[in-house]
Amino acid sequence: MATYMWRKYADYVYTKWERMILWNMVEPYTRPKSFTPLVTIYVAAFYTGVVASAITEQLYKEKYWEDHPGHAVPLMKPKFYGGPWKVERGEVPAALPPP
Repeated sequence: MATYMWRKYADYVYTKWERMILWNMVEPYTRPKSFTPLVTIYVAAFYTGVVASAITEQLYKEKYWEDHPGHAVPLMKPKFYGGPWKVERGEVPAALPPP
């Protein structure tokens, strides 16, 4: 039984080596991987973010109109941006001329 097992193991190792040599020879001629799935995911994520931000801004406007009927809605501060914010209390500061 031990001889049988050693023979099977030797066959396995030899065929494994043969397969490795074969794939190493064939590998340069294989087609490159496609970027289509990655691009599709990125495009879907971008448009999901655009739709989500539009819905968020609309909900913000509706809530503001409920609390302050008839007033102009101030600009909404970005949620995920912690940098300098040039708009103070919904109005452009006096240092910047209006466009």
